[in-house]
Amino acid sequence: MASDCLGTGVDKKVRMSSEQSTPQATTDAELEREIRRERTYSMAEAIGRLAGSGSMKGASPVTRLQQVQVEIDEFIMQHLGDQAGALGTALARQVKESRRLLDAFDLPLTALAGHLGELLTSDYLLQELVREADVEWGRLYGERPYFEVEGRPAHPEDPYTIASTRDLLSRLLVTVTTPAG
Repeated sequence: MASDCLGTGVDKKVRMSSEQSTPQATTDAELEREIRRERTYSMAEAIGRLAGSGSMKGASPVTRLQQVQVEIDEFIMQHLGDQAGALGTALARQVKESRRLLDAFDLPLTALAGHLGELLTSDYLLQELVREADVEWGRLYGERPYFEVEGRPAHPEDPYTIASTRDLLSRLLVTVTTPAG
């Protein structure tokens, strides 16, 4: 019986404290339910909930690969001197898809320099890059690209000839290998 009285007293205290916090707790819970009812549920939110709170604390939501790819894009666009932009796009795509970048992941400009060296020492690879740049230029400007044909002079309006591309890439290689200072 004494335990009954003790239990009743404890129950009474718990009930009183829960009654005092109930209006606020109920209001918060109702507000949260209303907010969730109006929201769409995304895959990113599901993954975030599975990971738990604080899982991204201090981490970048951008992967290291994406950061490296952006660094390469920015360097090429700032230093290539490609007015039309198609050569830079084609070159960046090649570097970002290369095995060389994966091997020098923490040194993206080293990977770029290696790729440039390879392009400049291989006529075939240089021709392929020029071809990709021509295709990209045609796509960007909605025009038929000018493809350079071996044994014929380049079209006067062709923005990407083998000679002009070799010159731009050579200058870019000097820029990427020159220590900043």
